[in-house]
Order: sequence, then C-alpha cells, then structure tokens
Amino acid sequence: MIRIYCLFVFLCVVISTGNTQNIATLEVELLTATDGLAVPVSVDLDAITFIADSALALVEVQGSKTMPVPFQIEHRTLHWLVESGDDENKKSVFELVKGTPHDFDQVKATTGGGALTIHSGDRNLLRYCFETVYPPAGIDSVFKRSGFIHPLWSPHGQVLTRIQPPDHYHHYGIWNPWTHVLFEADTVDFWNLGKRQGTVRFADFVSITNGSVFSEFETLHEHVVFKKDGSEKVALDELQTVRVYRPHENQDYYIADFTMQMNCAEENPVLLLEYRYGGFGWRTTEQWNKDNSQVLTSEGKTRKEADGSTARWCIVQGDVDNDYAGVVMMSYPANYNHPEPLRIWPESMNNRGDMFANFSPTKNKDWLLKPRQNYVLKYRLLVFNGPFTKEKAESAWKYFAAPPKVNVKIN
Repeated sequence: MIRIYCLFVFLCVVISTGNTQNIATLEVELLTATDGLAVPVSVDLDAITFIADSALALVEVQGSKTMPVPFQIEHRTLHWLVESGDDENKKSVFELVKGTPHDFDQVKATTGGGALTIHSGDRNLLRYCFETVYPPAGIDSVFKRSGFIHPLWSPHGQVLTRIQPPDHYHHYGIWNPWTHVLFEADTVDFWNLGKRQGTVRFADFVSITNGSVFSEFETLHEHVVFKKDGSEKVALDELQTVRVYRPHENQDYYIADFTMQMNCAEENPVLLLEYRYGGFGWRTTEQWNKDNSQVLTSEGKTRKEADGSTARWCIVQGDVDNDYAGVVMMSYPANYNHPEPLRIWPESMNNRGDMFANFSPTKNKDWLLKPRQNYVLKYRLLVFNGPFTKEKAESAWKYFAAPPKVNVKIN
C-alpha cells in the first residue's frame, strides 16, 4: 500500500513540475449544488492554444497540489467532468499544461455478434444492436428490427430494457420511431411494425470514439416506407449520436447522451402528425409493475398523473434483481415542443402495471420537417442504482440544459 501511494504521489509531482509548461488556467464555477453528481464540461482548444492534442495534459489545482484529471480531446474540443459535492457556488480550478498526460482507463466500445457494447473496465453499460434482430420462432418476421439499444445496464449490472415482449413484439428497448407520418400523400407508421407500412433500419456507422471521459458512436438510421406497389423508399435520414460518460468512481450512476439529427431523405417533406405516442421511447424491464416501481416528473406528477403531462425530466425507478435502479430521462430545452409531452403507461397495463415511458413531442401537435433542413432532438439519461431524489434530478437537468461556463486565463 505504501509503494502504491508513493508511486501516485510521484506521478502527481511529475505531471505538475516535471518538464511541463503551464498554458492556461481553466476555472469552472458551478452556480448550484450538484448533489454529488459529476457535470460534463468542455472548452474550445483553438481559442487557447495550437499545441498538438497529444502534447497536452490537464490537472486540477487543490491548494498547493495538482492532481491529474481524466480528459478527452475531440475535434479540438477539450472535455472533462467536474464535481462539487453538495456545495453551492463551488469553483474548481484546472491547469492545461504542455506535457505527458496521465494514463487513465478508457471507456470503450467494442463490436461483436451484431452489436456494439460500451463498457468501462469489466462493466457493461449500454449495447446498440446494429444487425437485424428477428422475433422468436413462430412469430411473424415483420417484427424484425435493427438500430436500437438493448440492454441498458444499471451501474450494478441489472438490465433495465426489454425487447419483443409478447404484448408488443415491436417494442425494442430504447428506440426512436415515429407513429403517424404523412409522406407522399400516404400515412405511414414506422413504430407499429405489424401494420407493414414501414420500419427504421441501421444503415452504417459514421464514427466510433473511445476515451478516458466518454465513448461515443454515430450511426445512420433510415426510416423506410413500404410502398403499396411492393417497393421501398427512404423518407427520413436520422444521424443518431450516443455518448456514454465514464461512471463515477464512488457513486452508482453514469450519463448517456442521445442526439438525433433528422433530415428529409429527398425533396418531399415529412409531416409528423399528432399522435398519442412516438419518438424517444423506453420499454423497461419486465420486473417492474405498479407495485414495485415509481414515476416522478419535473412537474411533480406521479405515474397516476404523468401520462399526457409535459415535463423537463422524468424519473422511472424501482426494484430489480434484489436491488434498486432506474433512469432519469431528460429533455433538452431546444427540443421541439419542450417541455415535452409524456406517454406513460397506466397502472392497469397488462393487468399488472407494466412500464413504458416516452418523450413524445408530437403527442399534442404536428411537426413539419422540410427538405434541406436539419432537425435535432437531444436527450440525456442518468442511469443509477439506489433511490433517486427530485432534487438530484433537477440539478442534473439544469446542468444538461446549461453546461457550466469555463473561464479561461491564458498564461
């Protein structure tokens, strides 16, 4: 233990004093308490220095000491996580230096078996299925699907998603189809696969990124219309980006960000018609029912009241595998029709209260997507073990909506 501590101190001293050049001081002020949650922050490197990414390191200033900090550079943007504990008006000070960066474990994405799995060390966090998954034997193959998240694991390893349940074979973990769409004078349903009107398919990966702060993949989805003459036509292209941040070392949670960029595939517009569900949906674990799970929204609505209400965030949590886990679903303020309407299944669902949660921006109004324009939806999932409070959810949403400002002093 003494040898390990001495090595750690030696590394801290080397990175703070050995052959380094202080480039800039980065001050981050967290104006409200984070309740122990880490907050993603970033800064544009080109506004600070043109030194190569590989020659940069980041340390946190703690009194007279400096400590190496996990960081990641993507497209000349510096990313890291900041924590403040329970303090308000907490200022954290970092130094960007020219030197050899500390070697931290990475959050990694690996592929195999038709899926991409993001993991941190030996902990799986999230799996994206890019090859077509067929329904169980004896079930119509029209229910096949690709381009969805399953499993989503809690920090302790519980599976929080479900696919192909017998009551809704078209449900696929976490997925993003639209239900009632007007395209070329026909109404198309990309959600209910049994109607044989359309589907959403994985087309290709655009990028896969690993690093000490997050792992991220970008994937192209095609919203395919099944025409009446038997042909197929892509109505909508969706570039979906999923970024999973490294789990907090001392607390049981992690963050996953979803960004959907949608464009008309050709010169025809796409009209997303008002409907009671559609968009970013989550079919939860089959272990949850009305007796062992809870819903709470940013507006104080419980499961009995949440359906049809609007919210900035929604907590779904409950008992699973002799543990307790859940997710805070957050909607970004720039999203269409924010705060967004919710589709939350009633407690009577399937006579036991099975759970389904959905941010549905078109639940109460149409959304016209015009050619040659970009339409973006952003969501953040905070995945956790142990009961989660409304205060923590509100803090997490505020820092999702307005990331902390980084004050830069170039040395």
